[in-house]
Amino acid sequence: MILSVSRRTDIPNYYSEWFYNRIKEGFLYVRNPMNAHQISEIKITPDVVDCIVFWTKNPLPMMKRLNEIKDYNYYFQFTLTGYGNDVEVNLPNKKTEMIPIFQELSEKIGKQKVIWRYDPIFFSDRYTKEYHLKAFKSIAEALSGYTEKCVISFVDIYPKNKKNMDGSSSYELNDDELREFAEKLSKIAADNNIKIGSCAEKIDLDECGIIHNCCIDRELIEKIIGCKLNVGKDKNQRKECGCVESVEIGTYNTCKNGCAYCYANYSSKSVETNAAKYDPSSPLLCGQVQEDDKITIRKVESLKETQLSIFDM
Repeated sequence: MILSVSRRTDIPNYYSEWFYNRIKEGFLYVRNPMNAHQISEIKITPDVVDCIVFWTKNPLPMMKRLNEIKDYNYYFQFTLTGYGNDVEVNLPNKKTEMIPIFQELSEKIGKQKVIWRYDPIFFSDRYTKEYHLKAFKSIAEALSGYTEKCVISFVDIYPKNKKNMDGSSSYELNDDELREFAEKLSKIAADNNIKIGSCAEKIDLDECGIIHNCCIDRELIEKIIGCKLNVGKDKNQRKECGCVESVEIGTYNTCKNGCAYCYANYSSKSVETNAAKYDPSSPLLCGQVQEDDKITIRKVESLKETQLSIFDM
């Protein structure tokens, strides 16, 4: 299987000790977000985990212990934007801290395994097209040689982030304006030897040099592990999403980054309450098993193709 760590929360930044403990134990528990009393027990040993995809805005807490996952294949989706602490409330300074961390991680594990995410993009009186282009160029130049790929997306408004986004006075561009903006991003990326793709966007940006991207990327994973995978599209994601199936291990309302555009947190009070339940030794992230919980062992297996096809001969 492919392990997603995690779309729902920043495990590398805030819960890496828990994750490393789960690696040692070889299993973890995940609550069903639609039914809190249903818990899946998931085996996460190297024989069933083909690749781990980490999603983070700050992998530093993980980096000194990467040797503990040396038996696993993995790569990082590292979000690094031009927003200040008015939007990404609890993140360190991008220029003085986060860019050097990105560069260090790339040097440790290889530039192919660190994907730069400049997303989601929204526009406001402060964060204008010109602002984003300047910020994107500055970061791209700093990351040139440290990554092979950048992923962008434009913010979507959901009930969970509407209140925060309303407070930012954000506005939308029409499709022609978006394409013009995207073309400029594409050129900046190309100037710095970085390929660029979009994440789950309805608008077609192929003519701008921006392809539809897969974040849980079959092609990249096969390249990393040196083996074909028998895996299909993730049916639980949006129609525009190109990701293949993965097992998500995160929990909503536990990320402490405090980003205004966040899709996974709907209440800062809930985040505070849930984070207070964090126990690095618990099989559950931010919580304990209760009497009325039902634990079911989820069947998981490697997706590796074990037989050569005629096309591999």
